[in-house]
Amino acid sequence: MKTTKDTLRGIMMLAWQMVKNNGYTMSEALTTAWRNAKAKARMAQGAVHFAYLKVDGTLREAYGTLCAELVPTRTDGTGRKQNNAVQVYFDLTRGAWRSFRKANLVNINF
Repeated sequence: MKTTKDTLRGIMMLAWQMVKNNGYTMSEALTTAWRNAKAKARMAQGAVHFAYLKVDGTLREAYGTLCAELVPTRTDGTGRKQNNAVQVYFDLTRGAWRSFRKANLVNINF
């Protein structure tokens, strides 16, 4: 993963957001923010096996991607405002678009 100033800025912004909104320590927030950046970069290249906590507290394992070659054609969207606290991905096992809270990402490629 190539880190640029924009990537580092995004990681710090996400970490501060987790500190303010989720009560994380800065160390926990930075670890989770880096994990999210790595997951997004890997999903852009191909399929990734990862796990996150759902809103109800259960652990969900998923195989997801953002790679244009593996994703069906996409329409313009739903018209909703983009939420920076949520990561959208294409679930390869279910064949549908899914999302999770970035603060709840537990592991990548385990």
